[in-house]
Amino acid sequence: MAYIGVSPSNGVRRVHTYTVSGSSTDTFSGAGAEGTTLSYKDSNFVDVYQNGVKLADADYTATNGTSIVLGTTANDGDIVVIVTFDVFSVADTVSKADGGNFDSDITVSSSAVKVAGKETIYIPATAMYPNTTNGCANIAQVELTNGPEIKVLDFDASSDENAQFTVAFPNSWNEGTVTFQAFFTVTGTNTGTVAWGLSGVAIADNDSCDTAFGTNVVATAKAHSGTSNDINVTAESGAVTIAGSPSTSEFVFFQIMRDVSADDQSGDARLLGIKLFFTTDAKNDG
Repeated sequence: MAYIGVSPSNGVRRVHTYTVSGSSTDTFSGAGAEGTTLSYKDSNFVDVYQNGVKLADADYTATNGTSIVLGTTANDGDIVVIVTFDVFSVADTVSKADGGNFDSDITVSSSAVKVAGKETIYIPATAMYPNTTNGCANIAQVELTNGPEIKVLDFDASSDENAQFTVAFPNSWNEGTVTFQAFFTVTGTNTGTVAWGLSGVAIADNDSCDTAFGTNVVATAKAHSGTSNDINVTAESGAVTIAGSPSTSEFVFFQIMRDVSADDQSGDARLLGIKLFFTTDAKNDG
């Protein structure tokens, strides 16, 4: 068990008993009869007794933390008892009863404690579906020469095309804006850019799904590496404001689109998925 101040195995009150033998003395230090070496942090927390009488502060000097000097010399047979009290101050703490804020990371056994804040969720292309009007191609599984096969949604270079997906955010979501990164590839060597846009709308229980998306936000166009089937990852987008009135337990529809007016890639952009960034403001979903 941890303690504030000195551990109870040593005691917060320490007694040091000295019996004068032989020559008179006015200075007392080192270990008393109890075997504990005299030390103190603050002279205001020291009591001195001579032959059972408590001395006034003016009758002794306590300045160096390791000795007491009497104002009047103690003689042979005198008993001087010095009682010290441990001194501590409680600072930079958070109330157990009222809680509070920590300004930096908290660690337990060298591992950071997870706190409310920025989170991510990945939505693969397989969880998306093309729009009926101006939709991208249906999901396709592409066999490569080695390793993974990829599942992609192809978006033409000639016109804006769209796909949709849904997310039921955790209750700890702060119901604010989101941002995103797109993961895509191009089967070809053209190094042109691809621009992806995202919009969303939140639908509450008993509300109509027939509700317009919010403003489309386009991430900075990302150039293809020039190597066929290389993965390209866009920079994180600006804030996407979700239409409706986002709240706990609402169903959020998203629309992802290729904005061909903002890119110059000549080939199909093959969407693998997107990463959504959102913010939590509660410790859990309870």
